[in-house]
Amino acid sequence: MKILGIIGFPLTHSFSKQYFTEKFQRESIDGYRFDAFELKTITEITTLITETPLLKGFAITKPYKQQILSYLDFATPDVQEMGACNCVQIVEGKLYGYNTDVLGFEESLKPILQPHHNKALILGTGGAAQAVAYVLYKLEIDFLFVSRNELNKPNSINYTSLNQQIIEENTLIINASPVGTFPNIDEAPSIPYQFISDQHYCFDLVYNPPQTKFLALSEKQKAITKNGFDMLAIQAEANWKIWSI
Repeated sequence: MKILGIIGFPLTHSFSKQYFTEKFQRESIDGYRFDAFELKTITEITTLITETPLLKGFAITKPYKQQILSYLDFATPDVQEMGACNCVQIVEGKLYGYNTDVLGFEESLKPILQPHHNKALILGTGGAAQAVAYVLYKLEIDFLFVSRNELNKPNSINYTSLNQQIIEENTLIINASPVGTFPNIDEAPSIPYQFISDQHYCFDLVYNPPQTKFLALSEKQKAITKNGFDMLAIQAEANWKIWSI
């Protein structure tokens, strides 16, 4: 039996175990099991690997996509460049780091992306936000990180700086933070939603609940909206290709 899994804390929001369990049943894939491993700190990863010798790979969710880097033996160039990893393959005790969030986000974003969506706000600055920034840079879409704190970076602002002009200029708004994730479904990023219009495309990496408060408030302003479920499925299948080699 080969074991796969996901690490993070908390994992009450995650559909990954359900996704892979159903996939294994649906596609008659034998010899694999998918588990959820809640780690209170990233340092617990060493014990997990030692005590789970059949573990062949794991996905990574908040808050460990950046913290996992120091535990990797090898990392792909894109992981090194963006400083975030969401997929690890274990080969002979060595940890190989990948980032499939990039593929998942790009492929789920592009189908309804319009030419005028050429400036973006990325809400959040964690590991998922780094993958989003990597894709936007590749697509030649200018972006600003929006943080609760001052980052002292030229392409970063805090939430209190958001005004009508900034919202109207940045017609692509991506929530790459965990705000609004189950069970905190009544929360939403603190942005001036009244300045969102039908020219906006608002994308939430959160997929549980399917319609976050961020998406509901944006949809009320006639924006195009999309949640993170397609991204989840695309990156999950990319993870499987890595793990099943």
